[in-house]
Amino acid sequence: MPKLLALTGSPSVHSRTDVVADHVLRRLNHAGYETAQLAVRELPAADLLAARRGEPEIRRALEAVAEADGIVIATPVYKASYTGLLKAFLDLLPQDGLAGKTVFPLATGGSLAHVLTIDYALRPVLAALGARHVTAGRFVLDSSVERGSGPDRLRPEAELDLYQAVDEFAEALRAAQAAALATTH
Repeated sequence: MPKLLALTGSPSVHSRTDVVADHVLRRLNHAGYETAQLAVRELPAADLLAARRGEPEIRRALEAVAEADGIVIATPVYKASYTGLLKAFLDLLPQDGLAGKTVFPLATGGSLAHVLTIDYALRPVLAALGARHVTAGRFVLDSSVERGSGPDRLRPEAELDLYQAVDEFAEALRAAQAAALATTH
């Protein structure tokens, strides 16, 4: 089964983006995929900003991307784009750092005015990094994340929409895996 990695680019420890990414990973894990999450904010800031690829934590993060078959790129939208934190990490990847990978872009934000961030800001970068297939992805409104005394949840309509996109991502992963098997036989 393919290995999947979620890269989350929110600087906030209590991020709605992380809540949504967790929902995605749980859905994929229940489908039998091996999943892991990398919160870019947990990497050493000085090493990240100075592009010290050889430092242990940065090196391990880059290796995790290289070893993954599929990547979920999750980011809040700030000033009509993905976060600078995510950009700093993506800049560390080699030019072909996403080659052969299926990528699911995921963005969260406070207004539908930012829904095009995936297509106009994030997708070109993912394509430039060589992603084999960038799925349609999803934009989830911050108001769709319900916070309370229990675990954070998604509103049912947002969860259904998100799960449809996750299922499309899983189908794209299966197709990529089948194509890879066909070329080796």
